Amino acid sequence: MKTAILIPCYNEAKTIEKVIKDFKKSMPNAVIYVYDNNSTDGTDEIAREAGAIVRYEYKQGKGNVVRRMFREIDADCYILHSRLTSRGTTMLKRRNPHRIRNKQHFGLEL
Repeated sequence: MKTAILIPCYNEAKTIEKVIKDFKKSMPNAVIYVYDNNSTDGTDEIAREAGAIVRYEYKQGKGNVVRRMFREIDADCYILHSRLTSRGTTMLKRRNPHRIRNKQHFGLEL
């Protein structure tokens, strides 16, 4: 089962690397996509170096980014991580580890 972690971001250079590394550690088989929405602080390069697939949405606004993500990415399970704090990846395990481990929980947003 293909799991996609979707991370929309705008100027998240301070937090993006840790978030990606935390997801890689907790969900090593998931594919991590970062969609940059016109960041000016190097978020895209940091995300790429941390191991994420980086794509762009130039039309400003989170809604535009999220629509593009779901149009472009094919997966069996999507995790939309929309608050770039390290707390989010920890909360993923706490919310319902049984369902996540057994790949039954779809559309979980942190």
